[in-house]
Amino acid sequence: MPTPPALETPSVKPRSSRPPAETPSKRQPSKTHSVYIKTYGCQMNVYDATRMADVLKTVGYEVAPGPEDADLVLLNTCHIREKASEKVFSELGRLHQLQKKRTRPMMLGVAGCVAQAEGKEIQRRAPYVNLVFGPQTYHLLPSMLKEVEAHGPSHKVLMLDFPSTSKFDFLPEETLDKGPVSFLTIQEGCDKFCTYCVVPYTRGIEVSRPVDDVMAEAVRLVEGGAQEIVVLGQNVSAYHGQGPEGTHYGLGDLLRGLAMRLEKAGLKRLRYTTSHPRDTQSDLIKAHGELDMLMPFLHLPVQSGSDRVLKAMNRQHPRARYLDVIQRFRQARPDIALSSDFIVGFPGETEEDFEDTLSLVREVGYAQAYSFKYSPRPGTPGALREDQIPEEVKAERLARLQALLNAQQLAFNQRFEGQTVEVLIERQGRLPHQWIGRTPYMQSVHITAEGLHKGAMVKAHITKGLANSLEGTWMRHAA
Repeated sequence: MPTPPALETPSVKPRSSRPPAETPSKRQPSKTHSVYIKTYGCQMNVYDATRMADVLKTVGYEVAPGPEDADLVLLNTCHIREKASEKVFSELGRLHQLQKKRTRPMMLGVAGCVAQAEGKEIQRRAPYVNLVFGPQTYHLLPSMLKEVEAHGPSHKVLMLDFPSTSKFDFLPEETLDKGPVSFLTIQEGCDKFCTYCVVPYTRGIEVSRPVDDVMAEAVRLVEGGAQEIVVLGQNVSAYHGQGPEGTHYGLGDLLRGLAMRLEKAGLKRLRYTTSHPRDTQSDLIKAHGELDMLMPFLHLPVQSGSDRVLKAMNRQHPRARYLDVIQRFRQARPDIALSSDFIVGFPGETEEDFEDTLSLVREVGYAQAYSFKYSPRPGTPGALREDQIPEEVKAERLARLQALLNAQQLAFNQRFEGQTVEVLIERQGRLPHQWIGRTPYMQSVHITAEGLHKGAMVKAHITKGLANSLEGTWMRHAA
């Protein structure tokens, strides 16, 4: 992930009665230090990284472009995919070599889900790491750093608690100017306990942020230049935030409130991810038919098309329930495009089970999808099963599934050839005058033109649909 630029220190409004030593807003920056944060994994980790930078800003840390000159290097980790922890240990080894060559101290920290799941193992295998902390405790970074400063550079901090109070109550306000697209976490954790997944063990149970807190952060993001907000949660469709006067908002209510509050302020687009079919409510589906600001793109993971495998995964819904939800979304928003996640080779999966997955893909038709071989995650029920699928079988099935999904994505993109679409420019490309933006359907569009800038909302004539992107020309004078 590109590190965010160094930004001005945010103004901080205390929102709790936590002891002053542990509240970032009560600590004043002394001399300037630098931090480099390397992030792995999901969009929520990207959000967490920006908030870590906000917390560290309050105690004098500026963001560095790389680890070479940073006083503090943090690895913000993900534990979902295969060999996640080994990638972390490999990177730690490289950083340790850099650490030994340095003439001034460099602190190392491991954050996120690998830290939460394997914190003691990190301390055993990488004793040179100063800080190991999970995703629910990064608001305590100032006190962790103070502890290391008090005891010397060899001191180690292990912080893997699940605090009874939400970290969001203690975070400083966001620094501004984070680009045209901003992430906003509204919900964390998961109560579903799918048998392949570590999230309930690393992120905890489902917790939703209060509506007023979400609204206030969204307003600040738009004031800082955001034209698109992506609302995040491990199971965002389970959002049940406390609203005014003791009311409770579902995700549909929240999206309506955000659209109403932020349209005049300049917000153009709303998205959300990631949803669970079991928690998808009629009110959320209805919102897709009501809100123009809510983009016609839905990421709804299914993992398998086999009822037998879905039951073994503890997905808590059959294939028919998933297809019914998809049909209802399409009735509410006929132009909606769909994305999903798939796991092949879950223990006990037969060829017939896998064929059920292929048939579901053909029946639904996806604009995008993410597919992976099952990899046992330590501590999950799936890892204990004796009917593991051979690697060569998983690889062959994954190749067949991806061939089908790739063909669907290419066909979806080619449908846009000759059409004019709205594109939000997000960043510069690698070529001269090349800009990259996204359509409402999450397609990446490459446009080569002078006069564009990050944050521009433009019309583009699509000249070619490719496997993973579109090529287009800027309709400079289009209304």
